[in-house]
Amino acid sequence: MKRLVINLDRSPDRLAHTTAEFARIGLGFERVAAIDARDRPDLVLQRQHALYAVRRLSGCEIACLHSHRACWAIIAQDDAPYGAVFEDDMVFSAKAGALLADTNWIPANADVVKLETFFHTTVIQRERVTVGGGFSLFRLRKNHIGTGGYLVSRQTARTLLEATADVNVAVDNLIFDPAFGMSTGRTIYQLVPALCAQEQFVGNRLPSLLEQGRQAELAASGLADPHRIPALARLRREARRAARQITDLCRLRRQIVVPLAPVEAND
Repeated sequence: MKRLVINLDRSPDRLAHTTAEFARIGLGFERVAAIDARDRPDLVLQRQHALYAVRRLSGCEIACLHSHRACWAIIAQDDAPYGAVFEDDMVFSAKAGALLADTNWIPANADVVKLETFFHTTVIQRERVTVGGGFSLFRLRKNHIGTGGYLVSRQTARTLLEATADVNVAVDNLIFDPAFGMSTGRTIYQLVPALCAQEQFVGNRLPSLLEQGRQAELAASGLADPHRIPALARLRREARRAARQITDLCRLRRQIVVPLAPVEAND
């Protein structure tokens, strides 16, 4: 199984971080040069998904998608049934090496396995698939943002490439958000506890370049913060959230903030 790491040419510090992390878990990886939004001002002019009519994707978000597409193209042509994609700010669990060394533990029906946690509340099915080492897989039933670390099947990599051939979608929306339709009919698992997380949540030394780029573009445009939600919209959101909780209980689902497996090895 290929282990691909997306890294900007202008971020040697992050490549050094990734190199140290993979050395710590005893595995190698293949670097994939990230698409740099600074070099591609044309990206924001490309076609975007209709759901971005209110808040358009930034050039950094589109560049991120294209970087992941480069990884999917590699996995789609590989002989292995699955490939692993990581961004260059991941911190791994001490047990990550054993799971990333082969694909024998991955269920045959898995299209995507989310390895990462973003420490946001999500919803999983109650049934579990035990994979050893204290890890289990659960079907993911709600958007769990972030694409810092995931496994994708060869066929799903081809499907993702086709879905984004002429339209841009934020990569985490594309894979994990049911509102965008890509996850419908796909078998997407969440690994619990998570195998990795962004360094900003663990050591706070590597801030999110995507968020920095997004905020810089927003400030340059003079637009208001797109994350500010009007009061009425907040009330409607809370009502929908309560309704979803009741529905989840009826469907044998549960809410969870996915924990990160211990980063340091236990003595």
